[in-house]
Amino acid sequence: VQLVESGGGLAQPGGSLRLSCAASGFTFSSLDMSWARQAPGKELEWVSGITSNGDTDYADSVKGRFTISRDNAKNTLYLQMSSLKPEDTSLYYCVTSFLPIYRLYNLDAYDDWGQGTHVTVSA
Repeated sequence: VQLVESGGGLAQPGGSLRLSCAASGFTFSSLDMSWARQAPGKELEWVSGITSNGDTDYADSVKGRFTISRDNAKNTLYLQMSSLKPEDTSLYYCVTSFLPIYRLYNLDAYDDWGQGTHVTVSA
């Protein structure tokens, strides 16, 4: 299993970024996927998830601003981030698991993680 995130960088408050996660080594279309993040000195936080069927869910902190999607033909997971805030500054991870994920927001269920991509929101 390989998960490679990209698309992070510096954005201004109110700006946008799109993160990508290129997946390989498994049947991407059959697994639920999520994005998680960790800000410096803070705990890991689940951000958003998408099931193999395309159902989505979001943390309250990003609902209405972020959109998760997947392109099974390209084996790629996306996170479109808009109306960015300084508190969105974090290391963002793409995560998945071969085991059943009963609740997308439960980070303990994920055992495959990418290396992360940094997002900094600052003027």
